[in-house]
Amino acid sequence: MDFLHQPWHWSIAGLIIGLTVPALLIVDNRRFGISMTLKHLCAMCVPMNIKFFDYDWKAYKWLFIFVIGTILGGFIGNVFFKNPESMVVAEQTKTFLANYGITDFSNLMPSEIFSVEEIFSLKGLVFLAIGGFLIGFGTRYADGCTSGHSIFGLATLQWPSLVATICFMIGGIFCTHFILPFILKTVMP
Repeated sequence: MDFLHQPWHWSIAGLIIGLTVPALLIVDNRRFGISMTLKHLCAMCVPMNIKFFDYDWKAYKWLFIFVIGTILGGFIGNVFFKNPESMVVAEQTKTFLANYGITDFSNLMPSEIFSVEEIFSLKGLVFLAIGGFLIGFGTRYADGCTSGHSIFGLATLQWPSLVATICFMIGGIFCTHFILPFILKTVMP
């Protein structure tokens, strides 16, 4: 059981994720995408006469189980199979973030930005509320998220997924090098 406490090679996760696509197609011709779960959840919980939510959401119950399993698996992995070694962060990244007062690299997310104390601060508003809105808007605008487009869409040779994935990458690079430094300079003390 000791191997469960050590990081696995990236190719193992890639292989498992890659095999998800043909498994879903072979088993029941199902599409993969996490962002659609929110739409199905709204269709289940909002008993209004809204055309957008007027469909058979029960056909997607398997996706709810998949998302719950993903969350539960992450929790179990973090609590019971946590890597005892400290986080490895590139020195260049540490230096860059230290310029903005971010020095805690003990967890996946820096506590100077993502902590309970910061939720109702300007940083919390910018990173959680505005960032969450932009992710949700972008997901709807692109008609899917990175898992739907970059994993399933590319595997099934969908042209819109290739365009969306290229835009995801360009947007991520642009935000990392231009938007994030501006935001950190503005909201960090």
